[in-house]
Amino acid sequence: MTIQFGTDGWRAVISDTFTFNNLRLVSQAVADAVNSSDWLGAPHQNHDARKVLVGFDTRFLSDRYAVEVARVLAANGLQVLLTHTDVPTPVLSHAVLQQRAAAGVMVTASHNAPRYNGIKLKAAYGGSALPDQCRAVEVCLNDNENRARGPNLMDYDQAVAAGRIVRFNPMQPYADALRSLLDFDQIAAHPGRLHVVADAMYGSGRGYIKALLGGSGVEVLEIRGEMNPGFGGVHPEPILKYLGPTASAIASGHGDVGLITDGDADRIGAMDGRGQFVDPHKIMALCLRYLVERKHRSGAVVKTVSTTRMLNRQALQYKLALHETPVGFNHIADRMLSEQVLIGGEESGGISIHGHIPEGDGIMMGLLLLELMAAYGAPLHELVEQLLADFGPALYERADLRLARPVSRAALTRELCEQAPQQIGALRMREVQSLDGVKYLMEDDSWLLIRASGTEPVLRVYAEARTEQDLAALLDYGKLVAQRA
Repeated sequence: MTIQFGTDGWRAVISDTFTFNNLRLVSQAVADAVNSSDWLGAPHQNHDARKVLVGFDTRFLSDRYAVEVARVLAANGLQVLLTHTDVPTPVLSHAVLQQRAAAGVMVTASHNAPRYNGIKLKAAYGGSALPDQCRAVEVCLNDNENRARGPNLMDYDQAVAAGRIVRFNPMQPYADALRSLLDFDQIAAHPGRLHVVADAMYGSGRGYIKALLGGSGVEVLEIRGEMNPGFGGVHPEPILKYLGPTASAIASGHGDVGLITDGDADRIGAMDGRGQFVDPHKIMALCLRYLVERKHRSGAVVKTVSTTRMLNRQALQYKLALHETPVGFNHIADRMLSEQVLIGGEESGGISIHGHIPEGDGIMMGLLLLELMAAYGAPLHELVEQLLADFGPALYERADLRLARPVSRAALTRELCEQAPQQIGALRMREVQSLDGVKYLMEDDSWLLIRASGTEPVLRVYAEARTEQDLAALLDYGKLVAQRA
């Protein structure tokens, strides 16, 4: 079967594999899995086992695809709440928890190129579906194919008339939750009027930051907030090379800070008032410092193996437990469900905190960044400089290197462990780790992580060092590995 249902759902090229027919097949498998007796775990037996929420982003045909998902789910006896317009993924996830639903289906391809679309499957706890739940959908998908069983389908107008599909707006409960979680009074009390550039990158986070800051005294300029399924010709991903419009708006005097969300607003990036990019590593470290030093919060710190070691140094100083996980927010969510996690996040910008859903939320994290700026009464660039003085320096870079041919992840891991160098450039090896790919941890806390993609012939190389020279040496070693692979 050409449909590959992975750990967070399904993603494919529109009109190639992502077609209406294939979407109906996947939706039928989701309905079959949700209708099974073991879908809801014991902690969520008070949820409505027949209720499923469906949302969608701003991509080409996402609204139409969402209607098709709803028609299939309704035809299988499920009560469907379908968002009235495009919504951020974390808003749908919050609604799943708030509505005590069995599951959520979000039509989105997140930060990927405009030619892609997909679905993310959400569990009753308001985060990505568990691996067992994703496997259950995959089993149903394959079983239906083997039996040549097509999808059930209900007419949309009939489903609405029968109350099987209900349109709803999840904005207000989400806004209420953020007002309980964050200190909007602190934001409003900022010494001087905050000017914010909210860059939605044409994604479904559009309008949210501006609406949530209404009445706070913060002046918000939203850019790239209109509907544009082509995303202006770039990936809707908050990384520096796609943030020219943000920098231009700040340079024109419109912002003390830029808050950038990706295509479905589960990731965050930022830009200071000087037009310097503030990556998720620094955002997470700034927020951890604020939560501990100013808010006096405690709990574990959870980060993926590809995320800055500034967090390790902070956790050591603050006497907090620290856990490293494989790449993917679902691993962080597992920890958030099993213990008190103060903050959890990954290098790509998916971050959440205690008291919120176990899901990356770019909108919430952007507002938390404004709160800490107001609390410290300092511009973002000064806060970053102080952070690096205390817990850095930390220079970071990632490179995705295309290989001549696919490579076995297991074989590559074994080879990199067995042939680990004693030294890279001037950096001496301290430890070799293989939690996800292979990570070379150096004596000065610099590191190099090499991971093979599971879906394409690409080697992902991540590095963090204290100097530009050391960073270049680590990246060069990663490129050498790619050439040999």
